Amino acid sequence: MYQLENYVFGSWIKADDTGQPLFNAVTGEAIASASTKGLRFYDIAQYARTKGNPALRKMSFHERGRMLKAMAIHLREHLPKFYDISYQTGATKADSWVDIEGGIGNLFANASLRRRFPDTPFCIDGEAHNLSKGNTFMGTHILTPKEGVAIHINAFNFPVWGMLEKIAVNLLAGMPCIVKPATVTSYLTNAVVQEMIASKILPEGALQLICGSAGDLLDHVTSQDVVTFTGSASTGLLLKSNPNILRENTSFTMEADSLNCIVLAPDVEPGSENWNVFIKEIRKEMTLKAGQRCTGVRRILVPDSKLEAVAEDLKKSLAQTVIGNPLNEKVRMGSLAGEQQRKEVLAQVQKLLAASQLIYGSLDSVSVVDADSTKGAFLSPLLLLNERPFETEAVHEVEAFGPVSTLMPYKTLEEAIVLSKKGKGSLVTTIVTGNPSNAAQYTIEAATHHGRVLVLNDECAKESTGHGSPLPLLVHGGPGRAGGGEEMGGLRGVKHYMQRTAIQGSPAMIRAITQVHQPHAPGIDPGKHPFKKYFEELQIGDQIITDKRVITSEDITRFADLSGDHFYAHLTDTDFKGTMFEQQVAHGYFIMSIAAGLFVDSYEKNPVLLNYGIDELRFTKPVYPGASIYIRFTCKEKLPSDKKEATDLSKGIVKWYVEMMDTTDDPIVGVATILTMVQKKGE
Repeated sequence: MYQLENYVFGSWIKADDTGQPLFNAVTGEAIASASTKGLRFYDIAQYARTKGNPALRKMSFHERGRMLKAMAIHLREHLPKFYDISYQTGATKADSWVDIEGGIGNLFANASLRRRFPDTPFCIDGEAHNLSKGNTFMGTHILTPKEGVAIHINAFNFPVWGMLEKIAVNLLAGMPCIVKPATVTSYLTNAVVQEMIASKILPEGALQLICGSAGDLLDHVTSQDVVTFTGSASTGLLLKSNPNILRENTSFTMEADSLNCIVLAPDVEPGSENWNVFIKEIRKEMTLKAGQRCTGVRRILVPDSKLEAVAEDLKKSLAQTVIGNPLNEKVRMGSLAGEQQRKEVLAQVQKLLAASQLIYGSLDSVSVVDADSTKGAFLSPLLLLNERPFETEAVHEVEAFGPVSTLMPYKTLEEAIVLSKKGKGSLVTTIVTGNPSNAAQYTIEAATHHGRVLVLNDECAKESTGHGSPLPLLVHGGPGRAGGGEEMGGLRGVKHYMQRTAIQGSPAMIRAITQVHQPHAPGIDPGKHPFKKYFEELQIGDQIITDKRVITSEDITRFADLSGDHFYAHLTDTDFKGTMFEQQVAHGYFIMSIAAGLFVDSYEKNPVLLNYGIDELRFTKPVYPGASIYIRFTCKEKLPSDKKEATDLSKGIVKWYVEMMDTTDDPIVGVATILTMVQKKGE
């Protein structure tokens, strides 16, 4: 048995005592010990704030994203090592894949998110607002990384995914972190962090690991810190109520275990494809990770007329599950994470049995393959039945965090919705249905009490990630009992670690701060046509005003013939009485095409490689024959691009603000943001 080291202050440090013994969940053998005795938690937090935070804050979103990608690639090179250790937690190959490669997938997904952000350490949040008639005063919002540390207190069931799903987000946002995994499986988290530190990819102080008690760490948090917790609702409430967290108004996000439910809609008949999807999904949710998932199915709601048929099919399906040593290829369900977890699950099941009956499984025996059930933390899948779910509360309040689910009937879909809400907030609910009306009714009416709704049927079952799988680009969390948090969630997750600030000033000053051109900010003389500048040479605000072009009726008619767009307003012989127009009007896309002809410098090769697209195109007033059109063309924003191959040209995406104008007092006839791919200098 070895003692886990803690990674703090840029070094691996052993605690002052051996601490808590950690066991192989399959064999019961002691394999390691963990302790944090003697660690100075105030200094650990300060180290993150003073060392890791400044380093990450200086990096742009794109630099942080590339850092995450490099880390993901590095960790993939050590998968065999992680899998070997993961088996000791009782996890099968499939369980470990979700935990290990799912966690690494979070790094990749958040790395890709960098493309949604500017190449700066901060970003604009939302729309800009013109606050004056003379266009000299405006406001917008920016997001900047908080100056504290993210403290992650994680659950035992996913020692890799639970860590990586969180740190991917805080690192992309520009904050360092302290990871405190659940002690019982911390030896796997420790092994992954060892490789992360050895890679030297992260700045010093960006990641620290404590294996054991969190001590008085939360007594030292500040208003700039963020605390995230995954675990039981009771423990989360205790931590959230820390007087220092309340006094400092420290951001606290909780993802608590919840009474998630799956619903069989009234339209699904026994033996149908959707019926089989329903049965298969429940077996998967009960047996994957031995049911130790915060998103696991705890309540199964079915029409009362189909209760008996569902029960029989579920029992047959569960009976096919081979339980035992996860190293054996035949095994489909391993052990719980430890003997203590097994005892806790059985204690919760006893509470449920006060008003329910056990219809499948055994509380005191289980047949296992290639293992000793008396030494490992094995437990049979347990299917319970509660025939009066409206009369008993325990089934909606007590969670057995293992391979345990309770079957219960409903009469109408409205009743199913009410039952789903009796869990008082969950991370996820699933409805299996082939009826769009049932799907719409359940989703809209039940959504208030669930963080995620999966509509599952034979159309999507093969490619669905399933009831229990949160995705890094979607919100993971739920209301009420589930904790009220929203971890991950793509851009939303990143913004959780940043401070939103309203800024006000002149358009020129806001442009200088945000590094994004703002309407009504004065243009900058580029010295030459902007298309002749390389990516690095372009300045935000570089602006040209083009020559004018007179729009004729013949132009409009030719464009109608060329495009095939003969909408009545573009025809000369239309009676315009009662319409919005006075006479023949130019196509908006014709004006956009004319704009390109006016602003494009097309006579010789230049650093512009190609047109990448158009965003936010709007036509604001009609253009009639005789109008003189010209363009105000401004460099709005610059985004770097990564090379896919070593031989690729170095380049970036440039956004241009295009204002299509005429010679009237109200000159804007259309606006757009066009994107071009621009070569970098020297290639």
